[in-house]
Amino acid sequence: MPKIALIVEFEVRPGCHAALRELMRAHAAACLAEETGLERFDVLEVVDAEGRTDESRLMLYEVFADAAARQAHWGYPRHEATKAAFAPLIFGRSSRLCHLGPD
Repeated sequence: MPKIALIVEFEVRPGCHAALRELMRAHAAACLAEETGLERFDVLEVVDAEGRTDESRLMLYEVFADAAARQAHWGYPRHEATKAAFAPLIFGRSSRLCHLGPD
């Protein structure tokens, strides 16, 4: 089975970038500590051509061992609590699910 990658981009409300970034970093650390099927969880800051942070965007990159690990990720109670906590910090989000090629 292929590894699964999930890429999420958030549209961040003005003045909320730092709060969302810290919330997501804490969530990523907890997920990595608790979920054996989660291999990578990065919080990505979008930058412009000059390297300045675009505070209207924040991205996540997650890699799961397989589809079952990705499905299990949604079952942790922490996930719903985090989702509720970031909801007022964003306008919306988009995501892409991808298969990773062989190593």
